[in-house]
Amino acid sequence: VQLVESGGGLVQAGGSLRLSCAVSGSIFRINAWAWYRQAPGKQRELVAHISSGGSTNYADSVKGRFTISRDNAKNTVYLQMNSLKPEDTAVYYCNYYAKPTTWGQGRQVTVSS
Repeated sequence: VQLVESGGGLVQAGGSLRLSCAVSGSIFRINAWAWYRQAPGKQRELVAHISSGGSTNYADSVKGRFTISRDNAKNTVYLQMNSLKPEDTAVYYCNYYAKPTTWGQGRQVTVSS
């Protein structure tokens, strides 16, 4: 599977960013997908995931601020991030939910205070 993340960047606290992840080499529609993040000096953590049927779950730290979605026609999963905080600063990755495979390059998200 190939995972190509895009989006992200630098934003001030309170701002918004959107991440996209184009997936190839997988039967996208039957799989659950997730966004993960890794902040400097910390372990990678699960941020949000979405089932094949569209059910979503979020880490407590982002609940109410982030929205994960998917477009099966485009084999793409998205992460809309609103009300960003400095503690959201990290490299964000997409991957299978619960059984991640080879990681892509990820996208840097930096939130300034």
